Amino acid sequence: MTAEAGTETAPTADLREERFESPLSQRVEAILLIVDEPIALVTLAAAVHAPVPAVRQTLETLVDDYDGRGTGTRRGFELREVGGGWRLYVREEQDDLVAEFIGGQAPARLSQAALETLAVIAYKQPVTRGQVASIRAVNVDSVVRTLLARGLITEMFADSETGAINYGTTDALLEHLGINSIDELPPISPLLDDGTDGFDEGVLR
Repeated sequence: MTAEAGTETAPTADLREERFESPLSQRVEAILLIVDEPIALVTLAAAVHAPVPAVRQTLETLVDDYDGRGTGTRRGFELREVGGGWRLYVREEQDDLVAEFIGGQAPARLSQAALETLAVIAYKQPVTRGQVASIRAVNVDSVVRTLLARGLITEMFADSETGAINYGTTDALLEHLGINSIDELPPISPLLDDGTDGFDEGVLR
């Protein structure tokens, strides 16, 4: 009975391995390209179906590669460990170039989804992307990226335990609203004096 079970399990294991036959470095890069918050080493290892030591070594190799310490040239982006996780960042010397490009590509008007997300961040800051998504009950990844690109919100700090990025508004938003401080925002509801106690999705919709 035991022998038969082993015979049936082996092909299944082989098929599972075939799903992830691409090089580990490619799998790691694929995940790093889609995360907008630092991803913990253990979480990354689980995502790419590889042992933690192997993933750490791969990350260190990628850092050297992007920094031009290998056979290639230094890239315009870098891989950094921040807030207990790993994430790709534009190199500091390219910030002005990227800001200029994004400014030229930005649309004149914000979508309704962007306005609602911006309102949540403005009243609840500092707040993480996950908390914003929970309040709005929708995925806000692309909207947060849009608001960052428009310079209306900024990354304030990373949570020391989870590594999640906390977002807040910028001076640019204050200028657009014609106010000097976020404290000058009007109350969001007669039942919520200043927004510090939270609000549900219905308030924004």
